[in-house]
Amino acid sequence: MALKGILGFEHGIVQAPLGPDISGPELVAAVANAGGIGLLRCPDRECPDYVREMIRKTKTLTDRPFGIGVVLAFPHEVNVKTILEEKVAVLQLYWGECSKELVDDAHRAGVKVVPQVGSVEEARKVVDVGVDAIIVQGHEAGGHVRGKDGLFSLLPRVVDLVGECNIPVIAAGGIVDARGYVAALSLGAQGVCLGTRFVATHESYAHPIYKRKLIEYEKTEYTDIFGRARWPGAPQRVLQTPFFDDWRSLPSHENEVDQPIIGRSTIHGVEKEIRRFAGTVPNMTTTGDLESMAMYAGQSVGLIKEILPAGEVVKSLVEEAQILILQKFNNAT
Repeated sequence: MALKGILGFEHGIVQAPLGPDISGPELVAAVANAGGIGLLRCPDRECPDYVREMIRKTKTLTDRPFGIGVVLAFPHEVNVKTILEEKVAVLQLYWGECSKELVDDAHRAGVKVVPQVGSVEEARKVVDVGVDAIIVQGHEAGGHVRGKDGLFSLLPRVVDLVGECNIPVIAAGGIVDARGYVAALSLGAQGVCLGTRFVATHESYAHPIYKRKLIEYEKTEYTDIFGRARWPGAPQRVLQTPFFDDWRSLPSHENEVDQPIIGRSTIHGVEKEIRRFAGTVPNMTTTGDLESMAMYAGQSVGLIKEILPAGEVVKSLVEEAQILILQKFNNAT
């Protein structure tokens, strides 16, 4: 077992694309500068000029490669065209069909394609279209979670599926420290993707109250009460806050459309009203009743004890994993 970079990056540490705008240029550049794979989050609407501006701003903050995540459930074709024109290093895809045409277009532009999957069936489909790596998301993950299987049962099955295809498999879901990193490596992963841990960093665009709640709370729950109208059939894992406890049994016919406005945010340059159950996490601009907003988090949130610089998160993951491997595994032989 050994640590190594993937996809031409120094380290096999991926910072997940955190929606709607939590992983902005500052966070992505900090991760990239530390040798990790930082991923911007593409807006869920067609806005190519804004996407181009966001990518170019990130390029002013780092001279290292980085990527961007696109949710295929929302309009994206024009945005993707712009992303390929800007030649980011990695196009990460989620929640939709990763077509061979899209993969071929990206490869012609020199962009690597990395879909996120939540099942063996999804993994098999993306292998067949020639992707460059696969992120395997376990049920433990925070935010919107498509799969039903736990990471450590799903991950080795995808590793076995990939076999000799030379496609790196990246583990995601409930990983926040070196112990999770090494455990994923032992099951055949070549890298790890972390979301919640990077929300709780100085550079993330999450509101300070959201970051603080990630330190204060230890429990999460898989639910569908947030964003039912905007993104139907997209359950999510959230912090078990007092607000969530009060509303966890929201009747299935109710959604955010007719709910009261509880706050406002500027998201990707657009001012928006936030209704109760909207599923919009609070960013740095958010005002209103933040305690009643969705706060996504993975199951291992209880292991996060402090807000750290993103570069330090990458560095400590690598250094502590190296120590674990030397002490726990090499000594055992």
